[in-house]
Amino acid sequence: MTAPHLTLPPTDRVLSPLTGWTRAHWEALADRQLEALVPYATPGFAQYRLPGRNSWSGVVSDGLEGYARSFLLASFRIAGAGGDVDPRLTDRYARGLATGTDRSSGEAWPELTDCSQQMVEAASIAIGLHETRPWIWDQLDTRVQERVVDWFSGFVGGRTWDNNWRLFQVVSEQFLASVGAPHSRSDIEGGLDRIEDWYRGDGWYSDGDGRNFDYYIGWAMHLYPLLWSRMAGADDGGRGKVYRERLTQFLTTYPHFFGGDGAPVHQGRSLTYRFAAAAPVWMGALTECTPLAPGLTRRLASGTARHFVERGVPDERGLLPLGWYGTFLPATQAYSGPASPYWASKGFLGLLLPADHPVWTEREVPLPVEESDQYTALPRPGWLLHGTRHDGIVRLVNHGSDHNPLEGPAADDPHYAKLGYSTATAPETAPRAWERAVDGHFALLAPDGTASRRRRIHPLTCEGRIASSRHDARFPDQEGEFPVTTVSALHGPWEIRVHRVTAPAELTVREGGYAVADAARPDAELGPGWALTRTESGLSSAVVALHGWDEQAGIAREVAANAYGPHSATPFLSCAARPGAESVHVTLVALSRDTVEPEALRSSVTCAVDDDGVVRVRFPDGVELRL
Repeated sequence: MTAPHLTLPPTDRVLSPLTGWTRAHWEALADRQLEALVPYATPGFAQYRLPGRNSWSGVVSDGLEGYARSFLLASFRIAGAGGDVDPRLTDRYARGLATGTDRSSGEAWPELTDCSQQMVEAASIAIGLHETRPWIWDQLDTRVQERVVDWFSGFVGGRTWDNNWRLFQVVSEQFLASVGAPHSRSDIEGGLDRIEDWYRGDGWYSDGDGRNFDYYIGWAMHLYPLLWSRMAGADDGGRGKVYRERLTQFLTTYPHFFGGDGAPVHQGRSLTYRFAAAAPVWMGALTECTPLAPGLTRRLASGTARHFVERGVPDERGLLPLGWYGTFLPATQAYSGPASPYWASKGFLGLLLPADHPVWTEREVPLPVEESDQYTALPRPGWLLHGTRHDGIVRLVNHGSDHNPLEGPAADDPHYAKLGYSTATAPETAPRAWERAVDGHFALLAPDGTASRRRRIHPLTCEGRIASSRHDARFPDQEGEFPVTTVSALHGPWEIRVHRVTAPAELTVREGGYAVADAARPDAELGPGWALTRTESGLSSAVVALHGWDEQAGIAREVAANAYGPHSATPFLSCAARPGAESVHVTLVALSRDTVEPEALRSSVTCAVDDDGVVRVRFPDGVELRL
């Protein structure tokens, strides 16, 4: 594929046999994005007011976000080049600092108040100022420096949201400390102490209390502590060593989240940050704690960037739209404004590494999924990662992340509640599709068609190729709940799902596979006890009944509901509930770019449920699973 909206240097298939990308490609991508923002700058360059839906914070906050997040990118570009960049770039951001902190300029940034969005943006500015200190901060007029310090001082003693936001205060006040300005050491230490409560082991944090696992672990929970340590230097009190050890553990399995085409698994919120998924691998190299070979670091990061560039990101204007590829608002959150995608800047952290660093000079090496089939158990978040070499797809089987507090009311979110996510599919996220809740979901259906929800997930096991969890199926705005226990087992390219549930006779049980999406309407095939849908590009999703199902099957179609394309379809199975006793439903779930033959699978994969509740699944190769 080619880059439709970006002029890039020639590929280098000797140094980078898998992506063709070099450092020059990263610099060209950064320069195009930065230059494309200029027409949207306010006169004094303090805000970048981009086209698109505003966030809930308002147009001025969104304008600050445009400055701060693009400044992060500019700072990596400036510092990485030793200041040898177009002087207009440095001047724009220096002018923006002077204008944004001038209360009479008409472009002034909102003050830092408790739990305000500008706290997020201040952290990006603090990091940018630290990295570009010789070229921007040290060149500022003393009065401007004083105004910048005065603006940042709103953090001192302030209150943030009790999650990754604590780290915005940490790095911002550390910047104040680095320039000899008043700050609160207790704010810094308190924020760093707080994230210890969220460390779950094996390199995994939760983003706040609860089971909040997604890319924020890499581009926030690991990133900011190490950026803070980079600012603090020898005064980090030994914390930096701990953070480096944790990142080492995290990075050991992180490459397993990326498909052969460079795509990250599509799970969690703020996915519109796109390139930011590469941030933790660059940070590992920058802090010399990575377990990854230099060629693997670059292959992962360049593959991810190239994946989006080849699919039209940035767009024809040079902008990052709110969405995954093109604009797709259901994949965003209410806090996302038109400049929010520029947290993608974190993915350019590698530019801080000198051009002669091994990550830029050593030959690329393959991702795990490019070398062999992969089965990776991650017990801390409760996930199984399942990669197949022949098609390069990585699937995430979810038995642990629900993004809910440990106690109190729980909600469901399509970016967290599904049983399965992948590098080739996205959940159906438009409101009407989420209300139906077909894809990646085991549902009880009321007589009016209302689907039960999977809200709080209780992980049970996660080891080898098997994971399990329990949830209480509940209908929206209704009393009563129905416990559902689910076990997932991986074999070859397939997942076996076993559900145990007790439900009243008036309910229907339904199992949905992966939603596939494309520019054209996916094809559909149905048979007794199976359903399959296939995109024009050859991606197939299928569900096959192995036990406990009637022969009913169907395809649920949606339009403008999926980040991967305007036409989407999901195969599903359904049957009447078995009243009065526990019922067991066993399904084979397939997602593949290879040919899938559901009818052959149904006749050749056998399943039996013993009186003692043990499920035995036998495959054509003679392997038998006992679940």
